[in-house]
Amino acid sequence: MTAQRAPLPGNRWHFAHGPIDLVIGAEGTPSAVAAAHEGAWARFATVLGELVGELGLLRAPIGRPRLGGHRAASVAAQPRADCPLAGPVAQRMWRACLPLSSEYITPMAAVAGAVADEIVAAYRRPGISRAWVNNGGDIALHLAEGASVRVGLFADLARFAPVAGGHAGDCPGLVLDGRFEIDSAMPVRGIATSGWRGRSFSLGIADSVTVLARTAAQADAAATIVANAVDVDDPGIVRRPACELRDDTDLGELPVVVDVPALAPHRVTRALERGALQARKLHDRGLLDLAVLVCQGRAAGVGTPAAAAPAGRIPLECA
Repeated sequence: MTAQRAPLPGNRWHFAHGPIDLVIGAEGTPSAVAAAHEGAWARFATVLGELVGELGLLRAPIGRPRLGGHRAASVAAQPRADCPLAGPVAQRMWRACLPLSSEYITPMAAVAGAVADEIVAAYRRPGISRAWVNNGGDIALHLAEGASVRVGLFADLARFAPVAGGHAGDCPGLVLDGRFEIDSAMPVRGIATSGWRGRSFSLGIADSVTVLARTAAQADAAATIVANAVDVDDPGIVRRPACELRDDTDLGELPVVVDVPALAPHRVTRALERGALQARKLHDRGLLDLAVLVCQGRAAGVGTPAAAAPAGRIPLECA
């Protein structure tokens, strides 16, 4: 298994290596963009090997977990203040998750964002006005002074179906639920989404939780924790031990959500309230700038509206 790359329209690149799958875009002077793409490729080719070499520690929880009821809690941790990992991406994962270790979390909660952060660093050079690294929906940004970027929000993968002839911002044929406008004056440089329908397992029932934060690794970890908190007790929700679904999971026997029926409105409200409470705590600690929580056609927002509150077709309830 070797790293592979292919050019895409619009001066973008596709980098792939095992489970890592990036789409990269950059704008600036042609020579600077070309040099940045080569630098990013050289670094990308080494990332997976570094992570595999420390996989045991990366899958270990930061803090000591205990199980209670259907969900995981954690003993107030005494986590190590000194990072036990060697590689720069692994360290970034660990440091993004450390402030969240009062909940069950492993560094793997930040892996997609941390990889995106590592690669976007190649574009922080003179001549690059803006660049983005999209790792399966978790995005790291570079914005030179005066630059901005628009990011679309698609809240529920269950209805992912481009509409023929439709148009949503810069995404022809795809109807978005909202969009964020991020400019260089904002502290946001990372975007991540988590939920039970996504690529990774979730302990909660959110269709999606999208987080804007200072780095993609921080956004990735925060989105995981907030999505886990969007939850409610209901006999129709199907949960199974993570290890029964995937041998290589870092969640062990924790029960993860595999199916959610249509819920009574008051249960959706309660689930969103729990998630919004967690998001508010993280926002107040400076661990996220904005969070949009979506569950069964309803949404709650936490954070500073000026940070890029989305306007879209899902009603947004400020929490």
